[in-house]
Amino acid sequence: MHLHLQCSDIKILLVFAKEDAQSDGFWWAADKMGYKCFIAHNAEGALECYLDKHHDVVIIDHRNNKSFDPEALCRSMRATKSSDHTVIVAVTKRIAPEKDEPSVLSLLKAGFNKYVNPAYERLTGYSADEVIGKDATEMAKADRNKTDLHDTINNQLKKGKFWEGTYHTRRKSSDVGISTHCVFSPILGPGGKLSHIVSVQKTTPDTSYSDRIKEAEYNLANGGVAHGYPRRRESLAKIHSMTVEAPITKVINIINAAQENSPITVVQALDKVLEILRTSQLYSPHFVQPMKEGDTMTSDLVGGLVSQNVKRQLITSSQESSSVSHSKPVSGHHIHIPNNLLSQMQPEVLEILELEPSWDFNIINLEKATAKRPLVHLGLKAMARFGVCDFLRVDEMTVMNWLNLIEANYHSTNSYHNSTHAADVLHATAFFLTRERNQAVLDQMDQVACLIAAIIHDVDHPGYTNAFLINEKNPLALMYNDQAVLENHHAALGFQLSWKDNSVNIFKNLTRDEYTPLRETIIDMVLATEMKQHFEHLNKFVSCVNKSTLKLEETSSMSGTGSPDSMAIINQLSTPENRSLIKRMLIKCADVSNPCRTTEMCIEWAKRIAEEYFIQTDEEKRRNLPVVMPAFDRKTCSIPKSQTSFIDFFINDMFDAWDYFCDIPDLMAHLQENYRYWKEKSEDEAS
Repeated sequence: MHLHLQCSDIKILLVFAKEDAQSDGFWWAADKMGYKCFIAHNAEGALECYLDKHHDVVIIDHRNNKSFDPEALCRSMRATKSSDHTVIVAVTKRIAPEKDEPSVLSLLKAGFNKYVNPAYERLTGYSADEVIGKDATEMAKADRNKTDLHDTINNQLKKGKFWEGTYHTRRKSSDVGISTHCVFSPILGPGGKLSHIVSVQKTTPDTSYSDRIKEAEYNLANGGVAHGYPRRRESLAKIHSMTVEAPITKVINIINAAQENSPITVVQALDKVLEILRTSQLYSPHFVQPMKEGDTMTSDLVGGLVSQNVKRQLITSSQESSSVSHSKPVSGHHIHIPNNLLSQMQPEVLEILELEPSWDFNIINLEKATAKRPLVHLGLKAMARFGVCDFLRVDEMTVMNWLNLIEANYHSTNSYHNSTHAADVLHATAFFLTRERNQAVLDQMDQVACLIAAIIHDVDHPGYTNAFLINEKNPLALMYNDQAVLENHHAALGFQLSWKDNSVNIFKNLTRDEYTPLRETIIDMVLATEMKQHFEHLNKFVSCVNKSTLKLEETSSMSGTGSPDSMAIINQLSTPENRSLIKRMLIKCADVSNPCRTTEMCIEWAKRIAEEYFIQTDEEKRRNLPVVMPAFDRKTCSIPKSQTSFIDFFINDMFDAWDYFCDIPDLMAHLQENYRYWKEKSEDEAS
């Protein structure tokens, strides 16, 4: 929708419970055109503002709004006398082409404009019944409109572009056309075909009519509701509407909006700008041929100081074991199981592991059946399923010994950050790897790296947060300069333990060229679990992966070629930068997937993490350290409130983005169900 009305006194009211990319887009467009724009966050404030200002256009958010009833608000506005000159627009979710429009009738009954508003009827003399369903060009013809003008407009619309200029609208029972400033905007339906036309008209100064209309007039003259490109899933609405947006994301959104009204040369130039902005490493230069031939000094400097895998020596076991560590690795007690290890497990354990491919797999049952040693058993099953032994060229006993050693270095006394959590993250990681798009984009090295990263991502976690370790001046915090303290420790210790001796070294048979990228990927994924970088990783993923995918999907639809999972999209996603972002998002979602589990599992994990935070708060008070999370006081804490806050702030946007990318409807259903559960519990506590 384009608000290109040449009138500075147009007043627009935005009614959004919370400001997002959608509301920002409307505000930016209105500001660019010099319109007066107001925003309200609730029904009471919106109605009060409307009665005072009598806005020409009211845009109401109708996307699963829990804060107010959009239809009731529309009815209240329509009950006022001034609403005859007001266009009221509902912002709704896009509907898939194969689905009906269940909300249209209720919207019309509530008073939202679908086809023409009363001002259009008075301006032209045509009633809505006479206009709806008619050809727009037939209804608007006048002598002063030349045939070539219609051809120009039609050509623009068929290209998916809007047309703006002076147009002459026919008045009923008159051969004289009304001179208007008009914008024709195309609405593309399935297959990219022109479905409807939105015309925004304003009487120009030379018109002789005294009752010049001061509002925008929206006319869907071909019949039907103006929907844009149909989305694969409703969660795609979140791609352009995140709760917390980074500045670079807002810049990208502004450029996207600017492209709509720009000449083709500017559009192409801005496309190149967007391509640069969407790279995952904005400040890392790409060295193609930066050095003159023979300039070995510069080459060595660049290779040694910038590149991560140029002239790097393989780290041997002696080199790693001599590094400083303030956490004493545990030797572990090996579980002696002969070859064909999976078949030799206890029947009860095997029965539980049969459900491992399912998302509803119960890791707590495995914890009980294995006497708190679920990581070894689930690890063997998952790594066998993905062919890890074949990829690493090691036998199953080496993998089992490694899993046993890693699990022994998790603290079983932690209520949450123990080997059961690691096994749970491993299960989620394996599940995500089986999604169709991940299988198309990630190769076996990526899969193996993901599984190993999940297994070691919290090894030797002390049960306290980074902030606690920094505040107590823990040796780990001093070693890593207060930067991603635990995440750096987990990654480093995971490799130290692996190189301990040949009986546990799963990397021993890899060549340098195989080991180096695998190690880099594992470290990158483990470091991505630091919540301090949560919004940076999420915004990069949305901007570089999802929005690029969406653009290709829209292009395929408009051209009538390809499909949402065409090779063009897979090739776009398979760039090294995008694969890194996908793997980071994969382990991040796996790490905090508790709210997307069954309600029973969600409740159990919520209790466990709360208990761990309670212990930290108790320890901070006992030692007179700064209390990092005062809300987690065991005497006053509301676990339901903590869960709803966590879901609102961290989980919703991230899993909406992840759902769009790899299609996880079952998880999203669990998430909604669990949110309702915690919300009800929170309300019960409040009452």
